[in-house]
Amino acid sequence: MFAIIGIIVVFGAVVGGYLMEHGSILVLLQPAELLIIGGAGIGTVLIANPLHILMQIVGGVGGVFGGSKFTKQRYLDSMKTMYDLLNKARREGLMALESDVEEPSKSPILSKNPAFLADHHIRDFFCDSMRMAITGTEAFDLDQLLELDMDVHHHQASIPIASLSTMADSLPGLGIVAAVLGVVITMGALGEDRRKRLGTRSLPHWWEPFWAFCSATDWWARSPPIWRRSPTMNTPTSMSCES
Repeated sequence: MFAIIGIIVVFGAVVGGYLMEHGSILVLLQPAELLIIGGAGIGTVLIANPLHILMQIVGGVGGVFGGSKFTKQRYLDSMKTMYDLLNKARREGLMALESDVEEPSKSPILSKNPAFLADHHIRDFFCDSMRMAITGTEAFDLDQLLELDMDVHHHQASIPIASLSTMADSLPGLGIVAAVLGVVITMGALGEDRRKRLGTRSLPHWWEPFWAFCSATDWWARSPPIWRRSPTMNTPTSMSCES
């Protein structure tokens, strides 16, 4: 909800200030420039990321406009579940929780929390952690393993965000490309007929904005091609695009 309000405030403030200075709103409507900038930005994201990252990006963008799934009721249900498990461990011993963590869907305690079972990230993290505690892992080692596991989850969750941030960093360069192409069209319309404008004279002008785009956005470094391989192993390197 607040994301939608923020977007409305941003566009309202920009367009409102522009209209206050007697600007024409039709001047801002440039479909060709939006196609160049937006299409090139989306294309770089498609080049730089594998399919599962792209699906996470789409899901994350859609999730911005929805509410958080971590509501107050979900926190209360999680606390109740933890209380029931720890109370069982206190009465019957820690080994009594083995059947619950090995098959959480059949557990009489965990099955009371369907939201917990539906979220495989939280379910697997909790069950793996409890499994290590049951097998007698030292508290210090368990703490280090939990932190490492959470760092891995946070890193995986930040990959789609880093990809979008990299695309956002390249948008000013793509805007320069659109502006240069407009200059090319304008200069081509001065003193030349239609036949010459469509001839080979215009070809060198198309290479100049292309190289300007590559240098301005550092495209080759930010969007590694899929055929680039690691020097130490004969497998493709990670396709995540991080800032």
